[in-house]
Amino acid sequence: MKPKVYIDGREGTTGLQIYSRLSARDDIELLLIAGEKRKDIEERKKLMNAADLVFLCLPDAAAVEAVALVENPATKIIDASTAHRTAPGWAYGFPELSGARRDAITRSTRVANPGCHATGFISVVYPLVAAGVLPKDALLSCFSLTGYSGGGKKMIAQYEAPDREALLSSPGVYALAQAHKHLPEMRAVCGLDAAPVFSPIVDDYYKGMATTVPLHMSQLRGVGTPEELRDIYRAHYGTGRGVVSVPDGAPNLLYGAALSGRDTLSVVVSGNAERVTVTALFDNLGKGASGAAVQNMNIMLGFPETAGLNLD
Repeated sequence: MKPKVYIDGREGTTGLQIYSRLSARDDIELLLIAGEKRKDIEERKKLMNAADLVFLCLPDAAAVEAVALVENPATKIIDASTAHRTAPGWAYGFPELSGARRDAITRSTRVANPGCHATGFISVVYPLVAAGVLPKDALLSCFSLTGYSGGGKKMIAQYEAPDREALLSSPGVYALAQAHKHLPEMRAVCGLDAAPVFSPIVDDYYKGMATTVPLHMSQLRGVGTPEELRDIYRAHYGTGRGVVSVPDGAPNLLYGAALSGRDTLSVVVSGNAERVTVTALFDNLGKGASGAAVQNMNIMLGFPETAGLNLD
C-alpha cells in the first residue's frame, strides 16, 4: 500500500514546492483538502490523522497548534517552520551531518526541517567542529545572500509588483539586531558556545543562496591550506553522487543563483594559506526548504533518499 502524505499549508511557497516534487510521483498517495476547507480545523485534523506522514508548512504558532491535532501515533510529521528545530523529541532534518543524525531521522516520528540560512552555515561549520579543527568557542561571522522567494508570498509580491520601490533593485541587509530566527539552531546544532555575527542579505533574484563563513587559518587546528580544508569536507561528506558535494578548485567569483532549481548543496573553499572563505551554494527553496523536506520524507518512509529530487 502506498504511504499517504498530507501537506498542511500547501498554498505557501514551501508547500507548493513540496507539492510540485510529490505530485509527479506514483509511489505515494497525496491527500488533498478542498479549497474551501483548508482552514477547517476538523477537516485538517481528519486528513492529518489519516496520513502516514504530514508536512507542516505553516507559521510557527500554527505549526505548534497543528502538532497538537495529530492523535494517531503512527503519523509522522515534518515541520518546515522554526518552531521545533531545537525542541526536545524532534530530530533535526540534516542527514548529511552524521550517521547518528540520519539514524535519528529514520527512527523519528517528529523531524524539524532546517532553516535555509542555517542549512548553509551548518553545512560549513559542523564538519569542522566535529573533526576538532574548529574549537567550539570560536567567534565566527557569516553573511548569507538569498533570493527574495525566501521571504514568502508577501516578499515575492513586493519584488514582483510593477510599481515596486526602486530600492528593491539593490541588495538589502536585514536582521540587523542580530536576532534572526535561525541563530538558535545554527549555534545549537554546531555545538558552538556563541552564535555567529550574522548578516543575511536579500537581493533582486527569485531563488538561490550563497552562505559564506570567512575564516583565518590561524583559527583552524592542523590545517594550513585551502586544499587541506577541502579534504576535511570531502572526508565528512564523501565524494560520491549525493545531495552535498565538495567541488574542486577555488573560484574567485560565485553567484547566489548558481544552483537555482536544484536540490543539491556545494561547499566551496577559496582563499590562501592565511585566509579562506567557505561558501555553501544551494537553492533556498531546494536543499534550503522543500528539497530537504522531501529528502527527509524519503528517509522516514524508507524510499531511496534522493527520490524525486533534482540533482542535475
